[in-house]
Amino acid sequence: MATVSPDPSADSSFSTEAVEAELLAVARNWAEAIVANDADRIAAFVTQDWVLVADAGVSPGQEFLALIASGELTHSSMDVVGPTRVRVLGATAILTARGANTAHYRGQQFEADEWTTDVFVRRNGRWACELTHYTAARPPS
Repeated sequence: MATVSPDPSADSSFSTEAVEAELLAVARNWAEAIVANDADRIAAFVTQDWVLVADAGVSPGQEFLALIASGELTHSSMDVVGPTRVRVLGATAILTARGANTAHYRGQQFEADEWTTDVFVRRNGRWACELTHYTAARPPS
């Protein structure tokens, strides 16, 4: 994994490509933690204030983590479908991608095809997600 300064914009020698590669690796590892249904591993990728934003409103990420920890919510797949857009703005980064996942909530299976945007912040030398926004993808017309 690439090493970057706490604020890449403050370091004239940083490589945008290296930072983008680091963020893509973080996102892959985070997805693996979600599919492993490991709340502690998932929590290592988010801030204490992480929120999820969807059509129903804003939900504290801690609620998501509690559902995972209890086993009420599990994931058996989490895949990126197509390219991921990465924008680095100093110590903040935005990743947008289309994703497909299979989840089970209280025993009922759900398939999701959705657009997600994750806002990451770099603190203490690591990237952590502050906000996840997702919306259902529409089938092509």
